[in-house]
Order: sequence, then structure tokens, then C-alpha cells
Amino acid sequence: MIGDDEWLFCLASITQTKCNHHHPTINTHHSSSYKHFIITQHPSPNNMQSSTPNTQHPSLNTIELLAPAKNLECGMAAIEHGADAVYVGASRFGARQSAGNSVEDIGKLCEYAHRYGASVHVTINTIIYNDEFEETLDLVRELVDVGVDAFLLQDMGLMSKVREIVPDTVALHASTQCDTRTWEKAQWLSQQGFDRVVLARELSAEEINDIHKRLPELELEAFVHGALCVSYSGVCYVSQYSFGRSANRGACAQFCRLAFDLKDSDGKTIEHQRHLLSLKDMSQIDNLETLMRSGACAFKIEGRLKDINYVKNVVSAYSKRIDEIIGKHPGEFRRASLGRVRYSFTPDLKKTFNRGYTNYFLKGRQADIFSPDTPKALGEFVGRVKEIRRDSFNVSSTANFANGDGLCFLSRDAESQLTRLEGFRVNRAVGNRLYPFKMPRGLKPGMGLYRNQDQAFDKELSGKTAERKIAIKIWFGTSSETSPNPSKGGEYLTDSRGTMWTKAEVIGSSTPNQISNERISNEHPVRLSPPLGGVGGGLQLAQKPQRDNIIRQLTKLGNTVYECAEVEIVDGADKYFIPSSMLAELRRMVIEELDKQVMNMQRMTIYRNTKSKLSEPKPQFSMVNPSQYQQLPYLYNISNDAARKFYEQQGLTKAEPAFEIQYPTGVANGSEPSGKSFSIKGDKEAVSHLLMQCRHCIRYSLGYCVKRGGQKPTWREPLFLELPDKRRFRLEFDCKNCQMNVCNVT
Repeated sequence: MIGDDEWLFCLASITQTKCNHHHPTINTHHSSSYKHFIITQHPSPNNMQSSTPNTQHPSLNTIELLAPAKNLECGMAAIEHGADAVYVGASRFGARQSAGNSVEDIGKLCEYAHRYGASVHVTINTIIYNDEFEETLDLVRELVDVGVDAFLLQDMGLMSKVREIVPDTVALHASTQCDTRTWEKAQWLSQQGFDRVVLARELSAEEINDIHKRLPELELEAFVHGALCVSYSGVCYVSQYSFGRSANRGACAQFCRLAFDLKDSDGKTIEHQRHLLSLKDMSQIDNLETLMRSGACAFKIEGRLKDINYVKNVVSAYSKRIDEIIGKHPGEFRRASLGRVRYSFTPDLKKTFNRGYTNYFLKGRQADIFSPDTPKALGEFVGRVKEIRRDSFNVSSTANFANGDGLCFLSRDAESQLTRLEGFRVNRAVGNRLYPFKMPRGLKPGMGLYRNQDQAFDKELSGKTAERKIAIKIWFGTSSETSPNPSKGGEYLTDSRGTMWTKAEVIGSSTPNQISNERISNEHPVRLSPPLGGVGGGLQLAQKPQRDNIIRQLTKLGNTVYECAEVEIVDGADKYFIPSSMLAELRRMVIEELDKQVMNMQRMTIYRNTKSKLSEPKPQFSMVNPSQYQQLPYLYNISNDAARKFYEQQGLTKAEPAFEIQYPTGVANGSEPSGKSFSIKGDKEAVSHLLMQCRHCIRYSLGYCVKRGGQKPTWREPLFLELPDKRRFRLEFDCKNCQMNVCNVT
């Protein structure tokens, strides 16, 4: 049994934008600029009628943990295990083609999430063609009708139309594919109508903080966990170029996970068949407080193709860590949703699919961010091979092994000199002696052994692993008087039969001793006027106190999302005899009222104050994107007439169609280049297309960046990546911007 000290508490608030850092004053009216909510004050035992708006706000930063949902089951699991929001793909137009969901399922997910004050974000973050435009808008309308809270978009033409048709209660988020690296780009996106910007994964904590300081009222979302794309977010055309599969259309072929030869301009091979563009997975669990203080308010876990065990484990790990930070700093942060989670397992990120972990560029440039030996999951290190026999071997390890475990190791082929990942499954485990189904041929004493499938852990995650409940306080009172008496608490009926009332309120706290002054409560006490035959027709005095029965009946919350942490009986109401059936009816009524309050929680967006936005200085359009955009207009991803019109109004004079429009089957798959030639650096030798922009730099990672203390290269540039079929890709090292460009070769 898990004790009370192991319960994790989440903060509750409906008075502000989920994730804004500057909390506007709450009013009791609605306007076209802001959506406001009525907040009841902490009820006083002597005045249960109080329902005045709370105008005092603690300066708490609201933190949102955002989890992926491949399907309805994964989405519900994410919420149950502590997520404040989930993002899910619709049936079409999401950046993961194989992770689409029906409108009906998304509606069910919304209903489930809203019980906890959590949000559902739908990804419609591909570029849209003209013949898909109206269908996409119809889909948006359907999703609004089932209750989605936000849309993630990258297509500016679509954004301009969606902003016109969605209500103010639905937010628009600029997808990471909008390629937001600077405060100028973030400001520009905000001015176009986005409520939140999903930042490029490559930004450091210092860079995030700079954006926040310049734009303190803009919500900033940052990735914290999962697979990394080597290209700057949204600036990748190599999959379309090489395979006719567009990353901007959700069909990335994962070019960056392939093995390449690295050659110089003389044809000298520097690296042979290594995964030079394959990055490790991101993990910022040890840097969450740094990110929370940087100004980011939403923390995103990647993984819309991952299974439910991945979601359970990763969400639980990050939710627990966020709660620990809030527990240490209760006056600074709070969670964006309601409830507390009880776990039946201990999360362990090492046991979940991973390629090894990196904090990427959060603390500046590092060499050890890529995984050149394999693009596959290694898992957790479990020890080294000791003695090998004909059908078994033993391991120097403190780990516990189980039948069916998946293990792997890296071996180097003596003939080809290639490093490869070899995996096998354990047929039988006897302590540290393992009997594989088939002995791996490359296994040698001293080799490191990794476990990428933990049978015992998977079994532990297979059942119910968490329970999330919203803690509430219930007040109960009675009156046998024939007229209202405010001093007794509540509102009374002016009949002579007696009145019972009850009121429930969500308790929000990061620690049991710290109570927030913002509450979610049924606005008025629920009243029941039973025909009880006492003196004068009023309530009948009980022969013995009814306190225990009152508490027992009011706290029977069964399968609801609530648990009662406290019952306060006002002014001796337990001296009356109250049938259990009456108490049960009161409980049902008050929970229904509280449900309405929670389910109707809606995010408030800051950007709606259009008057102030119009007066803000706007950055020059030429400053919004990196300089490459000026040279290569296809980087704007203009794939429909609405997008073209949008950019023309912004002042883009050279609006070229998206790469996918110009080369619908890929240049390498039959389409001929248009004859246009682009050079990123202005070299005499022009390249036909910029395919990737990367903050990851091969020259630096291999130790040959002279500017950062590396050794002087012995090769002659330019360098080329070469596939086994001899297709070559030129590397350009843009040292001014500390960036590597991947281009095709004319």
C-alpha cells in the first residue's frame, strides 16, 4: 500500500491561460478581447453564500506537461498518468501519417481529459494543397464541435482561415515546423494570430530565456523528450528529394537514420558506412527546472508513434519530476490541470525505447549528441559479458534478467571494419547466466551488453498502473428555520420543513500545507428540502451525533474522478437525524454541479487583445526568417492559394511554390530539376537545392572544428555524404551561423 506521502499533487486553476506567466486581473464579465471566469472565494463556515470574484493572484507560473497520443487508449493513459495536455493527430493532415484518429475518438478523448481540466491539442501541421483546403476546414469545424482546445498548424494559408472560423476558446499553436529560432520569428507568429509557439528543438536555455524576456506574454513550448530530427524543425526536404516522401506532408522516410560514407573532394573516404546524421534521443528530465525558469511553460514529449507503455513510463517520470520541483518551490509554479496521481510502478526512462540520451543544445554545443554506430534503440546498459560457453554466457551485472528479455550489443566486423548492432532474445535466465534462443556469433568476452526489452518491466506496465483523482473539500450544513439566516451559512428555503445544503470545492496545492486562494467550486450551495417531521415540521434531532454517517455518505465518490480530502460540518448540523438516502442525493447533486465547473474550464488566450497588438512595433519581414529564406523562397512552403496570398500581403515579392509542388515525385525519382541554381554561401560551384539545415555539425562532432579547439582537417573540402547507391550530398559548413547545410549535387 502506498502512503499519503507518496501521492503527487497538481495545482488547480481556471483563472488564467494555461501556461501564461503574467496573470491578468479576473473580472466577472465577458468581452471580445478576453474570456473571464468567475472564481468563488474560499467559503467561510459562516457565509457559504460568498461567490465574489477573486482579484488577487499569486505570481505563479503555470506548467503544462504535454504528452503524445497515438490513439484514444494512449491519450487516456497519458492523462491518467499525469499529463496536463495531450496532442493527437486527426484522420488526415498530421505530421505523422500513421497516427491519425477519427473525430469520434478525439471527442471521447476531449471528454475524458476535460474531467481533469486537461487539454487536447490536434495536429493539422502539414502543408495543405488547394484541393484539400475546404476538406481541412470542414475537419477543423468538426473538431471544434467535439471540444478540442487547440490546433497545431504550420501552413500560414490554413492558419489565416482557421483563425476566422474557430471561437476564441480554441487556441492556435505554431508547430515546430514553423522553424522558430529567434524572438523576431516568435513575435511575428504571435502577431499573425498564434497563441503559442513551439520552439525549434535546437535552442539553448539561454536562447529560450531571451525570447521569453522580449515576449513575456507569449506561450513558449519546448520539446523535452524523445527522438530528434537532425534538421532544424521544418527545414527538411531530403526525404521528398530522395524518395518522393514529404516530411512536410507527414511521410518522412528517415533519411537521417541511414549509413553514409563521408568523402572529401578528392574522393578520400574519411568515415565508412556510419550513421553520421543519426542523433541520440533527447532527455531533459534533469534540466526541467532550468527550462521552467527559462520562460518555457509547456514541455512536450515526442512520440506519436510510440506504444502505450512508452507513454505510461515517460509521462509518469516527467510528471513526478515536475511535481517534485513544484513541491520545492510552491510559490513559483503550479500545474495546468487538476488531480493527483498514484502510481503502482516506479518510472525508469532507461527501460523505454531510446537511442541513448542527450540534452542536445540546451547547455550549448556538445560533440556527443549523435549515435554514429546505430540508429536503433540500445536501451539500458546491463553489464559486460564474462565467460562464454557453447550455449550460454554469464554477465557481470547487478541487473535481474528474465526469460524473454531482449538484449543487444555492438560488434565490429573484422573483414568490413563496420560496427553493427546485434540483438537476441533470452530463452532462459539462471541468475546472471543467460541462455539465448540462438547464440549470437559476434558476442565476445568484455563486450558491453544492453537491454532494449525488459520483460518484467513490460509485464508491470501491462495492467492498471496509475490512478488520478481530484481532491475536494465538502461542506455540509442544515437549518430548521423558517427564514434565511446568513450567519448559519448557505441559503435556506422559506418553508418550515428544514433545509440541508452542501458545497464542494477542488483543493489545489503543491504541498498539503499550502492552499491556493483560487478555487473551483459549485457557485452556490446545493440545497435539499426534505419533509422531515420534527418539532414545528423542521429537522428532527438525532438521539446520537450523526457525524460519522454524514462523512461516510458524502465521501462515497465511487468511480468519479474525485476523492474527498476533508468534510466540514457547519454549526452543529450533525445533531439532526439525516437519512442516508438524503445524504446520497445531496452528494450526487453537488458532484454534478462540480463536474459542470470542471468540464467547462476553458483556456484564456492573451493575444486576443487586438488593440494593443495593432500598436506593437512589428519586425521587418526580412528579419523573421534566416537569410536562406530570401535566397530560397520554396522554404516558405507555399502550397495553396491562401498561403500565397498571405505572404504577398506580408511583402514577400518572390513567392515560389513549395518544394513538393515543384518536385512532386522527388528530383531523384524521375523529376528533372528546373534549371534553377542556388548557392547558400555564394560559391562559384552552385548547388541545386538546400535539403537540410542542421545545428548538428559533422566536422565539429568528429573533432575537426578549429574555431572550437578541434584539430586541423587533413581533407580537402567540400565534403560529401555518399549512399551505397552512390548518390551524393554536399556539406556546406556555415561557420558564421554555426550551422551545417546538406545540399544535393548538380
